[in-house]
Amino acid sequence: MTAPRRGRVPQRRIAETVAAELRARILTGDADYRLPTQDQLVHDFGVSYPSIREALRILETEGLVTVRRGNVGGAEVHRPDESSAAYHLGLALQGARVTLGDLAAGLRMLEPLCAAACAGRADRATTVVPALLENVEKSAELLDDGAEFTHTAREFHDLIVTHTPNLTVRYMVSSLVTLWSAQEQAWAVELTREGEYPSREQADAAVRTHRRIAREIEAGRAAEAERLYRSHLSATQSLVLERYDADMISASPQGARPTTRMRPSTRI
Repeated sequence: MTAPRRGRVPQRRIAETVAAELRARILTGDADYRLPTQDQLVHDFGVSYPSIREALRILETEGLVTVRRGNVGGAEVHRPDESSAAYHLGLALQGARVTLGDLAAGLRMLEPLCAAACAGRADRATTVVPALLENVEKSAELLDDGAEFTHTAREFHDLIVTHTPNLTVRYMVSSLVTLWSAQEQAWAVELTREGEYPSREQADAAVRTHRRIAREIEAGRAAEAERLYRSHLSATQSLVLERYDADMISASPQGARPTTRMRPSTRI
């Protein structure tokens, strides 16, 4: 048996210690926080250049930094946000072979609670409702543009989650909504190309429902906003699931389009 190389484990431990400290600085620092140069890091931590480079590789793997090589080298910091959370959650779900049908069911359980939470905000009339109604009017102008209409109508759902007061719920549900939106947008592009996108009347019905949800939120009727939202979500999801119910979630934006052979749609 070959003896392990000396020094490798200690260097890795040193790198992990440095990475832990830098990770804490990134996560707790200001939005414009920048890492010191490698020379400065070597001086500050009193460790070797290989240990610093290994620490940066750890952070790069986690998506917290991008290391630029060459004469203009350095490390660009990336603070985690909803998009990065959605990506990493998507990887976990994809690895577990979670289907779009399962994702949709989870959203039907969780997303309507965000509408109820928005209705409970004391400042909803000045913060939540104006943003929602602006989106509704924008969607109403796109009834004849399938893919663009879907993109804009999905922003209504993003706004509902974004205005949810509880940060934990906001981040968790936002990650799931981001994953679903990628799938639905791919669906819209595909059906628009095939000339099978749902009718103008169906798009108009979605706009009217969005407007009703906004009004229920404005009136502070949380239970009715939640009920209406859940019913609407189920109806819109069914259009996508009609084709892709058993397809697996894809965490990659490039891989969002379902890869199974498409089945003829029964809805026009």
